[in-house]
Amino acid sequence: MKIGFYAPLKPPDHPSPSGDRRMARLLMAALQGMGHEVQVISDLRTYNSDGNPAREAGIADASIAEVSRLTRIFSGPPASLPDLFFTYHVYHKAADYIGPALKQRFAKPYVIAEPSVAPKRANSAWAKGYVQAANAIRMADALFCLTNLDRTCVERLAGAERVYSLPPFLDAQPYARVLAHREALRPVWGQRYRLPTDEPWLLAVGMMRPGDKLASFRALGEVLRRALHKPWRLLVVGDGSARADVEAALAPLGARATFTGLLTPEELAGVYAVSDLYVWPAVNEAYGMALLEAQACGLPVLASDTRGVPDIVKTGETGWLTPMDDWAAMAMALGDLLDAPGRLARMREAALSNVAMEHDIPAAQRHFHAVFRKLGLPA
Repeated sequence: MKIGFYAPLKPPDHPSPSGDRRMARLLMAALQGMGHEVQVISDLRTYNSDGNPAREAGIADASIAEVSRLTRIFSGPPASLPDLFFTYHVYHKAADYIGPALKQRFAKPYVIAEPSVAPKRANSAWAKGYVQAANAIRMADALFCLTNLDRTCVERLAGAERVYSLPPFLDAQPYARVLAHREALRPVWGQRYRLPTDEPWLLAVGMMRPGDKLASFRALGEVLRRALHKPWRLLVVGDGSARADVEAALAPLGARATFTGLLTPEELAGVYAVSDLYVWPAVNEAYGMALLEAQACGLPVLASDTRGVPDIVKTGETGWLTPMDDWAAMAMALGDLLDAPGRLARMREAALSNVAMEHDIPAAQRHFHAVFRKLGLPA
């Protein structure tokens, strides 16, 4: 089956790394792994960060032109027309003007992965983007929701009969390969960053940019400041324009915090594997790909119980979740987990099992297979 893929928020080949770009690429890989031919049909971004009406009008005009271009292409040889239009991540800040138009023009199925509805935006600066996103969601033949929070809101708008769960996923194989060498890798990382191998290693991974990421780093500093009486070392992975602010937020931790800068994917898998606990306040985190990556390496997660985080971290099983903004509670949970290495070991095994069963590419492919069959498409 030929699939026309579109990501209005951020194209899969965008130069800036992010969770959205990562998930777009994973979706394409999963579909290709099922034997489908996947083609990115447009790199037009419809992202409107502040809801500027003039910008939204420009986005709408650019989308009309893009639909015209694609209509000319797909009206050519029959082999050029996709059997399915597949859009990733549609919401009021990144509406899909292209998918619905192509569905109407060519009478082909149209699906959305990660639709999101925020009714309070209907009368906000993003009103036009909200209306267009809602229109796309209503027109879709299938809606794959990555979190229960999104699913609840989408069902209120579009009904439940076309809404399906698609848990966030990744390719677990590279992490499993690194994890097999954990015992040999830990002393290597210990020497690299002068970390005592007999103390717990905490890990935090995030782009250092203003907004929610910086807020999470500041909250992390507050949590760990409350736990200085416990033995631990912190590895901080990431970089960005707010690095100086992040360093200032973690300065009270002194030499206990080690900044690695950016790491290659292989290095990052290694640091997940050798660490003992992933700690991340997850301020306004949609679900957090890094939380999933950590568990793919058997690393338990301590995070806030917010938005889509509970969909990938099972509190008491693969990690522990505490109320958002209650940094004292998170510090207390951290101390309890550090005092129970046996519990962390059980969480490590549960995290690996959870990823293998629900969050690996084959799990996503099973969801796609079932829905495509319902739509009468080659699965």
